[in-house]
Amino acid sequence: MKAEIIERSGGFAREVEIASGASVMRCYQCQKCSSGCPIAGASDLKPHELVRLIQLGAREEALSSRFIWECTSCETCATRCPQAVELPAAVDALRRLARAAGKLTPDTTVPTFNDIFLGAVRRMGRVHELSLLAAFKLHTRSFGQDLGKFPVMLWKRKIRLLPAFVRGRAARERIFQRTREPQRKT
Repeated sequence: MKAEIIERSGGFAREVEIASGASVMRCYQCQKCSSGCPIAGASDLKPHELVRLIQLGAREEALSSRFIWECTSCETCATRCPQAVELPAAVDALRRLARAAGKLTPDTTVPTFNDIFLGAVRRMGRVHELSLLAAFKLHTRSFGQDLGKFPVMLWKRKIRLLPAFVRGRAARERIFQRTREPQRKT
């Protein structure tokens, strides 16, 4: 039923809008988002190109893009946009859609990092960097990479040996449950 509604009301762009609350159809391709994006020059797409793919209904290309995993959600694009298109929200929705469709880019570890990071926040209320680092290294099997930085970070007290827990696990759980629901326009 939901897929039928999405298809009749504008296809992929409408699906992204329902999932994110971002009105990508307002974009008129001024490229201000791309001119300020810190990763635009190094990724496979620029922000305005991703928006155009969404507008054109190019689902496979958008969901297979490395850009959606490399975006840092710095919000520069949203700040610069004269049409107030919330591209970071759309990128988050595209990440969820890509995962659901099995379209993970093989050369990125971002989904693994996100899962570990959010799992830690969900359990403890914050991130324990040492646990995050250990779990990430185990999942990605990149044990030797960055090994030299660990003693310096420990010495400068950038990494705590013991985790801190934040109260309010039930409230955090409700927040995580709400994020699984599609956003609604008010």
